[in-house]
Amino acid sequence: MTFLTAAEVDALLAAPDQGRWEGRRDRALMLLAIQAGLRVSELTSLNCGDVTLGTGASVRCEGKGRKHRAVPLTSPAETLLRLWLRERAGQPGDPLFPTRTGRRLSRDAVALRVSTHATTAAQHCPSLSGKRIHPHVLRHSCAMSLLQAGVDTSVIALWLGHAGVRSTDAYVHADITIKERALSLTTPAAVKPGRYRPTDKMLSFLESL
Repeated sequence: MTFLTAAEVDALLAAPDQGRWEGRRDRALMLLAIQAGLRVSELTSLNCGDVTLGTGASVRCEGKGRKHRAVPLTSPAETLLRLWLRERAGQPGDPLFPTRTGRRLSRDAVALRVSTHATTAAQHCPSLSGKRIHPHVLRHSCAMSLLQAGVDTSVIALWLGHAGVRSTDAYVHADITIKERALSLTTPAAVKPGRYRPTDKMLSFLESL
């Protein structure tokens, strides 16, 4: 499962050219995708009226099975969306992230924009070079950041719009840091904490197998 680290997220969000209308749109789109964990179909179907600012700031979307959910917005996401909505100047029923001509962005268009910005970001963040970045990676990144922050999987399932926690369990298995923290809790007091470091002799033996 591919997901982005905090440094990679920062690099990706810094990639769009803020001197261009499309760049400001793409930055707002990607930040919302990462923070709210939205599917690309949920992103493209958003309207201006689906965003609530101020007290209880949130975004409402329609997920699989026509299930509706509201996801709270962080302060940075709310600030950026406030600026974007002001520039967008759309009606409540207009697409939140349109093309220059006002049409709704397609799934392929969003995938292309994310891939293009990831290529640009990789010039400043080399770890991105080995990753295939597509819109669903942004959703994975949201789930992993919540999990690493200690949020319960049942809450993450609600956040992402999963039918049950079983789908969310995949993120637990994908994150080695969580397993390492669990291991450290069971480590006897006499054992020095940290990862096991095999000796050169042990490594030679294992390589000979």
